[in-house]
Amino acid sequence: MPTIIPVTVYQFDELGDDAREIARSWYREKAFDYDWYDSAFNDFETICDILGIDLWTNQGSLVGGGRRSAPQIFFTGFCSQGDGACFTGSYAYRVGASRAIRAHAPQDGELHRIADALRDVQRQHFYQLRACICHRGRYCHEYSMEISVERDRLDYSDFSESAEETIIDALRDLARWLYRQLEKEFEYLTSEPAVDEALTANGYTFLENGKRFH
Repeated sequence: MPTIIPVTVYQFDELGDDAREIARSWYREKAFDYDWYDSAFNDFETICDILGIDLWTNQGSLVGGGRRSAPQIFFTGFCSQGDGACFTGSYAYRVGASRAIRAHAPQDGELHRIADALRDVQRQHFYQLRACICHRGRYCHEYSMEISVERDRLDYSDFSESAEETIIDALRDLARWLYRQLEKEFEYLTSEPAVDEALTANGYTFLENGKRFH
């Protein structure tokens, strides 16, 4: 015959200090099964649109049917050598980008600098420079982005090597900026106050030793 064994379970705030640490470790390791980076990606899409970057997309399936377009933004992190972020797409000058980026992110000096660098080099070449941004290799960081620059004129007028370097550097700096935003978001979500709040709000239950009770 089946045997019923009573088990006492605890809310997070009822656990002792050592048990709480075990519960936190479980959450950090197992509970991040959702797209926690969505808000950072959405903001990055807006920033790319402001700067004149048209992100390429992949088609994915939705639960319950249907399709959605997902931008080709990639990252790995956050504790290993070679971690980083990258993206694919095309770039062309966007009128008013420097002003618009300041309206969108008034306190972010790095985004202001990137927008100004792109504006200044475009001004020197009559706003005719374009770039194609591809991803190469199995790593995800700014140097896994292969960036080619060309001038959008029928006579294929030349442009300086420094102009090409300026655009490549600015786009790679933008990938670095994205990685830092993702890293900050992850650090916040895995911080002790945020983890404690999530464990309490979600009503998870634990054994006395802090192990998750299913």
